Amino acid sequence: MEKHEALRRHALDWIAANEARLSAFNARIWAHAEPAWREYRSVRDYVEILRAEGFEVEEGSGGMPTAFAARWTQGEGQGEGGPVLAGFSEYDAVPGNSQQAVPYPAPREGLHPYAAGHTDPHSVLGTASLAAMLAAKSAMQAQGTPGTLKLFGEPAEKVCGSKPFHAARGYYDGLDAAVVWHPWPLNTVTGETHFGAYWSAVISFESEAPERWVDPALMPIDAAHAVARSPGALDAMCLMYTMTKYTKEAMFPHAGSWTLNEFVLGDAGATSDNLTPRFSQIQYSWRSSALEIQEQIWRVLANNARQAAAATGCRAFVRWVTKTRVGLPNSAMTEITWRNLQAVGAPAYSREALEFGREIQRNLGLAPMEDPFIAGVTKLTPPEEYEVAQRAGLPSWQKHLSADDYVEYSWHAPTVRLLAARPRLRPPSPGYSYPAWAYNALGGLPAAMDPGMFAAARTMALTLLDLAGRPELLEAAQAEFRERTGGGVGGTRWVGPLLPPGLDPPVDLRWPEYVTTARGEEWCFPTPHAGTGAGEPL
Repeated sequence: MEKHEALRRHALDWIAANEARLSAFNARIWAHAEPAWREYRSVRDYVEILRAEGFEVEEGSGGMPTAFAARWTQGEGQGEGGPVLAGFSEYDAVPGNSQQAVPYPAPREGLHPYAAGHTDPHSVLGTASLAAMLAAKSAMQAQGTPGTLKLFGEPAEKVCGSKPFHAARGYYDGLDAAVVWHPWPLNTVTGETHFGAYWSAVISFESEAPERWVDPALMPIDAAHAVARSPGALDAMCLMYTMTKYTKEAMFPHAGSWTLNEFVLGDAGATSDNLTPRFSQIQYSWRSSALEIQEQIWRVLANNARQAAAATGCRAFVRWVTKTRVGLPNSAMTEITWRNLQAVGAPAYSREALEFGREIQRNLGLAPMEDPFIAGVTKLTPPEEYEVAQRAGLPSWQKHLSADDYVEYSWHAPTVRLLAARPRLRPPSPGYSYPAWAYNALGGLPAAMDPGMFAAARTMALTLLDLAGRPELLEAAQAEFRERTGGGVGGTRWVGPLLPPGLDPPVDLRWPEYVTTARGEEWCFPTPHAGTGAGEPL
């Protein structure tokens, strides 16, 4: 045990010695603010630091240019002498959430005000996972502890995009355990109620032969522009949108919790005169607590797409963006991680962070509070208490809530999901909601984000080292995994990846991004001289 305690002390000392540079790394990722599938600068920074720290890194893993798979191993047989332990970093930002780290509304200068910004923020999520891996590697190397550490770079989490593709292509095969986390308004570890499934698909309509809609010979003169125009792809997309609104109530009974959202992708046809719209796309994303519900919703969507296409002279196509499974709990992993979170303790916030929160309140016309942050961020919440709170509003049959693609790991190895604090402002009265910019501004302030980020990093590093240095803990977690899956990977209750291994990731779709033009750096549509460029009010 003395050697194991030395292993743990080494990791904690390593994080303490490297806090400044890791805080600066997080600030860089936050400033990049790159959205899903377009995190080019962010992934470059990750690959650079991981290689400098001795990891082998595969860039573009799983056919995704902004993904990576990093590996470090030590021991006989190149990893056979110890467990294979995994974690992941995310780094995508969210369109429409541009904000500087200031206590008033201020989108980033020189860009469209609806450019991307970090909301959760994934900059912090990724940096803490990186710090935990680097600390665990340093400790294992110093103590000669055998094992393999794998850190995956997971882009496009906001559309749950990369993990199902990594899983389908075998990147999670052979893992012994995974330790993951998410910034949250409290400090705890997820218990039995894990997240549900998230599916997303882009429906495309293509008018391949609009000239066949009406026979031009029926006109007495050559007047192509006077002939009845094929409804085309725009009408198909509008019909799809409205039909789905009409049929949404028939998708699934109003029981439990499930959601369906849509977004229209641009078709680049704005200067096509009065020609038939040839191509349109609409993205649907839906989440629920069970794969059977997901399938039922998809059946309605697919039927709506076929009918809309038939009515408008089009053909309908689908590109899958993601298909995740539901989370698989592991109580042994929860117990290990909770003990380590207790050893690390809850975050504490400096005068700078508290004053920043108070300044936001002043700028919103609120009375500044002595402690502007909610109570949950500076205390530890036992997993069983969190579980009761999660289930308070759920029917007894519902075992999963919301959606997040970390669940993909949980079907390949025992997986734990740590939750560590990111500060939220305390509401002045019940029901009061702070504007999104205030939440995003706090996410860019190191004084506000570092305490929770490093509490998460320390907890995860200790958990990785417990799994590497105490075989009995790992065996207990794996025994539970085998029991829950009916024999482990491939068992009678195991659920495999939902995407086929040969499916190409949707990196070529028209996702928002930053571009460099003769006008300078811009968001995905031109940056106006002032405001949003919406024009005069009607």
